[in-house]
Amino acid sequence: MAAQGARSETILVVGGGIAGITTAVEAAEAGAEVVLVERGPSLGGRVAQLSRYFPKLCHPTCGLEINYQRIRGNRRLRVITMATVAAVTGDRGAYTARIETRPRHVTARCTGCGDCARASQTRVPNPYNYDLDTVPAAHLAHPMAYPMRYVIADSVIGTPEADRIEAACRYGAVDLGEEPGAFDMVVGAVVWATGWRPYDAAKLQPYGYERHANVITNVEMERLAATTGPTLGQILRPSDAKPAKRVAMIQCAGSRDHNHLPYCSRICCLASLKHAAYLREAYADAEVDIYYIDIRAHDKLESFHARIKADPRVRFIKSKPASISENEAGDPVLHGEDTLTRDLYETAYDMVVLAIGMAPTAGDAMPEAALETDEYGFIVAAETLGGGMFSAGVAAGPLDVSLSVQSATAAALKAIQAVRGG
Repeated sequence: MAAQGARSETILVVGGGIAGITTAVEAAEAGAEVVLVERGPSLGGRVAQLSRYFPKLCHPTCGLEINYQRIRGNRRLRVITMATVAAVTGDRGAYTARIETRPRHVTARCTGCGDCARASQTRVPNPYNYDLDTVPAAHLAHPMAYPMRYVIADSVIGTPEADRIEAACRYGAVDLGEEPGAFDMVVGAVVWATGWRPYDAAKLQPYGYERHANVITNVEMERLAATTGPTLGQILRPSDAKPAKRVAMIQCAGSRDHNHLPYCSRICCLASLKHAAYLREAYADAEVDIYYIDIRAHDKLESFHARIKADPRVRFIKSKPASISENEAGDPVLHGEDTLTRDLYETAYDMVVLAIGMAPTAGDAMPEAALETDEYGFIVAAETLGGGMFSAGVAAGPLDVSLSVQSATAAALKAIQAVRGG
């Protein structure tokens, strides 16, 4: 337990996505002591699940690995995975944070050899691929995981399979008896970098997500295009694994809609433009129809929009489709009206991609009353609990990767000023 009245210049960063990583490494390299807490088994967040960034269509693994090297090389930065912040009390300079940990069942002795996975028989859903496939019960979060340490699913603990997994480890790294834990730490400032979650597309009933196999979301499309994804980078439709060559993308699927997400998530249009580029790169004869209210490509990214729009096999249709049905071949069929021509359409595709928006996670990842949230659930700047608590990245509102990094760098500076009395 922390001593009453103890003060600290340590900065606690909650969330190990790109914003949390950036906040942590920038603060640590400026001389601050930093503890980075991530609820999952590895760092990287949603960025680690991207196939490529826009507009250059480069892979995110390079940037993440550079940051991981910065983490490895800085003794001021401590990373705790499989952990959440259950409570924060106190004031700036002397917050007491209650950290709760979940069992990984694999210790720091793990070398990443994979023997435990080879001893596994049970398959469990793979969250890295948005549950589009499965992984062994003993598995690595993904090929570029940091820390490079396996995790064993709770579902096999206490079974003969778990014993076989333990016996397969030559390094004594399996701890089947590990229990959930909790401890307190005193910190001077807290940065909430809790990220976002994809909006639940099943709530968009007219579009038939989960009813129609070939209606997917934009985050699932990202994994289909990734070489580490469930199809090893081949863009195949889920129902029959045939190449998806005629694809529709529906913008603002649930966004800018008071029944769902009332706001614009900023990145959805650009993500769909990127997905069109994926398809055109994968299949020379691919055709992509983008159904939109209006295309929002902010700042210098307008040139990316112009480049995709110049492709004659990418068509922009100003319309919000009313519904999606399914024909006998399993093709999703879009029904609606073209806003410009007033023509009604009933068009079949190999696959439909719903451009769902960014939903806030503050209510799930932040203790009650730790910070104020706006009417949408994103964290707002507030002098709550003494003014030493800040938000970074999408925790504060929809941002793309580059803007999240800028926000995180600013949060690192604010936290340093807070703990040093600035």
